[in-house]
Amino acid sequence: MAYSCSLFHSSLASNSNFPSLHHRNHRRFNRPAPTVISCSSSPSTFDSSSTSSSNNNSLSAQKNRRHADENIRDEARRHRSTAKNTLSAKYVPFNAGPDSTESYSLDEIVYRSRSGGLLDVQHDMEALKKFDGAYWRELFDSRVGKTTWPYGSGVWSKKEWVLPEIDPDDIVSAFEGNSNLFWAERFGKQFLGMNDLWVKHCGISHTGSFKDLGMTVLVSQVNRLRKLKRPVVGVGCASTGDTSAALSAYCAAAGIPSIVFLPANKISIAQLVQPIANGAFVLSIDTDFDGCMKLIREVTSELPIYLANSLNSLRLEGQKTAAIEILQQFDWEVPDWVIVPGGNLGNIYAFYKGFKMCQELGLVDRIPRLVCAQAANANPLYLYYKSGWSDFKAIKANTTFASAIQIGDPVSIDRAVYALKNSNGIVEEASEEELMDAMAQADSTGMFICPHTGVALTALMKLRNSGIIGSGDRTVVVSTAHGLKFTQSKVEYHSKEIPDMACRFANPPMQVKADFGSVMDVLMKYLGDKAPKH
Repeated sequence: MAYSCSLFHSSLASNSNFPSLHHRNHRRFNRPAPTVISCSSSPSTFDSSSTSSSNNNSLSAQKNRRHADENIRDEARRHRSTAKNTLSAKYVPFNAGPDSTESYSLDEIVYRSRSGGLLDVQHDMEALKKFDGAYWRELFDSRVGKTTWPYGSGVWSKKEWVLPEIDPDDIVSAFEGNSNLFWAERFGKQFLGMNDLWVKHCGISHTGSFKDLGMTVLVSQVNRLRKLKRPVVGVGCASTGDTSAALSAYCAAAGIPSIVFLPANKISIAQLVQPIANGAFVLSIDTDFDGCMKLIREVTSELPIYLANSLNSLRLEGQKTAAIEILQQFDWEVPDWVIVPGGNLGNIYAFYKGFKMCQELGLVDRIPRLVCAQAANANPLYLYYKSGWSDFKAIKANTTFASAIQIGDPVSIDRAVYALKNSNGIVEEASEEELMDAMAQADSTGMFICPHTGVALTALMKLRNSGIIGSGDRTVVVSTAHGLKFTQSKVEYHSKEIPDMACRFANPPMQVKADFGSVMDVLMKYLGDKAPKH
């Protein structure tokens, strides 16, 4: 069947699988005027032609507001193509050999392979390869900044690479993703002698952490499963705070019950209040995260509660889109290094997977080196790395200000090792004093980061000081949560209330008498100290 489509048609979500796009030179400068790519009878064959006035008229017509009685889902439904979807994905055992035939539909409720190992979501790469890298770059770029359902989301703008078969009506999204990638100019120059340091602020998101990227995918699939009458009454997770916030928010949006297991007295008040406010059933349990994880796995095996922890590989499909976004934000140029804080260790693999898919499908020609940064008080991956990958041992995690990565027995250890080995990666650690100092230094240059980002910045400082990361290396530090979730740790640091910590960069408020002379004396001294030295 012959068909054709235009960029403007695709931007209104007329065909989630094969929208056509303007061709663009992806070098940073000297971009020519765009041309239109038309789809022929074979979706993998493209012909370029000049932009015509009829296309401009089409753009004007399709920019009209949707019908007064329509919402954005209705509009997307009206423009949906009837063309057959040829893309697919399934569960397979993680890192299975080529002879493995074990696989499961994404509509099955399964978390482990028959051997008890992890699962991975495997896409039909041959079907995806029918479209070249330029096609995918243009498709993803065409959706940025739109409100078209569901492509306004940074996750669902890559729907074909996430859950290609899900109906857009089943998607639960807060238009997450598209998070800020900013140039950390002053921090890089002042503390590291770097001029190309960037921070990917995944904490600028719906619930304040990168967990939203994965949870939109998981809850959307659960929404689909419930419509298919699968035995799912609610969704449950063990959490150090951020996972429960994301789960409860997306379940609340979909009207699905959420159940949260939290370690008592081990997360911030800001993190605790989020699932409570979103109506989750919260169990505060007298154990650590690893204990909560053990319990939720036992409970979900007995009750119709869907497991939402990163043991479930669906979340990683959403989290990998942050890697694709980084490339997109650099105009498809590959950074030299990407540094990711690591706890349960799914995220480092998700970043690897996103970068690797871009390489395999021709969007870029290489992947960056990955660094996983751990708190020294919860560092099983670091110890494994230092042993030459010869002796992994789960540990009892000690208390750390980086509470979201206070995990001693990470579920995704195998995934993380695979990602690091295949990206020539490195693992570093940060002591409590190092991570808190790094957080304070970053904040002093205009950031407001979480302690986990302090862990990643400490890793960067160590690698920079040792010469492994060069002054001109383009480096991205992934900030996983917003600093507003961790204000208590900042208060304690700047008040110098942390035992056995110098808090070298503390900036406590100055107590001053309520009279003009006292205020002037203090200000004159402050301004004198800040005056340029000649």
